[in-house]
Amino acid sequence: MADPFRVRVTVRGYELDTQGHLNQAVYLQYAEHARWECLRASGIGQDRLIAGGVGPVALEVTVRYLRELRGGDEVDVTCEFHWGEGKTFRIGQEFTRADGTPVASVSGVGGLLDLAERRLVPDPRERFRALATDPAPMSL
Repeated sequence: MADPFRVRVTVRGYELDTQGHLNQAVYLQYAEHARWECLRASGIGQDRLIAGGVGPVALEVTVRYLRELRGGDEVDVTCEFHWGEGKTFRIGQEFTRADGTPVASVSGVGGLLDLAERRLVPDPRERFRALATDPAPMSL
């Protein structure tokens, strides 16, 4: 099995809370950034999604915090799509410091919204596969 897609992010000072560590909401932003980068690596940019009449949606997100991140820390954020049957899919994401220390994990359930019908498409994996120029980063 291939290594999961990953992107490195450097924690910026304005993302810190009053205790000097990364604000809890920013973990969700980093996770979102990694998901969009994974889509982009697969050849699926926002313009391609809109032209295809679809858009990804988050239906459930859980964050588990393990260690703090502070200003200047570098963190790798992975993105792994887990496909099943039906209208939804799972996404697993791990946050790891550059030295290998686990920091957080994000798990979620997503779907692909038909922008005209405002309903989930029946088979998101196949729809993503049709849009992708490189299916490997999304495990399609």
